[in-house]
Amino acid sequence: MSGTAPQPEHSSPTTETTQTGQPDHADHADHADRPASRYDRGLALLGQVGGTDPTRALAGLADTAPDLARLTIEFYADIYSRPGLTLPQRQIINIAALTALGTAAPQLRFHIDGALNVGVGPTEIVEVIMHMSVYAGVPATLNGLAVAKAAFADRTDLDWSPTASPIEEQESAEQRYNRGLDALQAIDGRAGDQVMASLAPISPDFARLLVGFAFADIYSRPGLDLKSRELATVAACTALGTAAAQLRVHLHGLLNVGGTREEPVEAIMQMAGYAGFPAALNGIAAAREVFAERAGAEG
Repeated sequence: MSGTAPQPEHSSPTTETTQTGQPDHADHADHADRPASRYDRGLALLGQVGGTDPTRALAGLADTAPDLARLTIEFYADIYSRPGLTLPQRQIINIAALTALGTAAPQLRFHIDGALNVGVGPTEIVEVIMHMSVYAGVPATLNGLAVAKAAFADRTDLDWSPTASPIEEQESAEQRYNRGLDALQAIDGRAGDQVMASLAPISPDFARLLVGFAFADIYSRPGLDLKSRELATVAACTALGTAAAQLRVHLHGLLNVGGTREEPVEAIMQMAGYAGFPAALNGIAAAREVFAERAGAEG
């Protein structure tokens, strides 16, 4: 989470602030052994993501909502410090959700930079954004790629150039469909079969389009593993708030490709900061249903 704004003033009974709003610990050596505050822990995590000037993204809040800047930093302490997802995974799901939402280009830029800072490669970032074409449409993906392009251009240390995939000239439409169907069944299993069955009576052509584009063309691409794709999908469907049925399918999918129960829960919790608590609550409800369904099937 970030925006565009000097560092907020922050004070506590044991921590004064400088004129720039940074905590001043110079006169408090006697507190060196005290446990780090939520703010301090959040600032450290924000530093890992945001780089050398982690509070740059909060510039502009000091004269309007300094408490929001503090709360944003403490959000990092509350969420980003949790086990269950790595920092690279947390940046991947942020990129997915913010691309899908399409309303937060500055924050998307921050988290693309953040992903690079914590070790996510540019190819993975591009693949996450391309993956969102399935769930948020090509316009949202094009806008996300424009943000990524600007971020990559500003990184003088980034030596990367994309290469186009070879065109499958010899693949027939039926072969492409079957390849997509294999991917669908491997990822989503019975839940995917149910989706296809529900489409057959009303629009079998759309079912073929779904399988061909989503699974043969996108999910089968190299550059991003299936678990990361499903984590990104769970985050995006949660953030969008309009895809409960699809969220349940992809919760199954994430578990089918090796995800743990903790990983989708962590991804959904993180979306509270980016899409709101109602969206996260609905996502948790979907996860509860999926976990119960799988427990019943196993029992």
